[in-house]
Amino acid sequence: MITVTERAKEKALELIKAENRPSDSFIRVGVAGGGCSGLTYELKFDNVTQPDDKVFEDKGMRIVCDKKSFLYLVGTQLDFSDGLNGKGFQFNNPNASRTCGCGESFAV
Repeated sequence: MITVTERAKEKALELIKAENRPSDSFIRVGVAGGGCSGLTYELKFDNVTQPDDKVFEDKGMRIVCDKKSFLYLVGTQLDFSDGLNGKGFQFNNPNASRTCGCGESFAV
């Protein structure tokens, strides 16, 4: 399962509204090769699911992940921080054995 914190949910809903996205929009998460640690996180809004997608709902927010990425993201919590040390969405991934200094890439 992939979950969201209350802060991440609130910020996602705020962005969906501000960007005039369809009301059935959800958060799509994934991973791609790249970054200094080997894998990078992907995050976007979408409103179309694919046949092999894993679909979760947490705190009333739908989170969708492709089957391959789910192997790397199982148990991950999506958070949002607007503090001095960083602003934006953050992946709290228990599977990441190493992350880069900026937190944008990881390895398992």
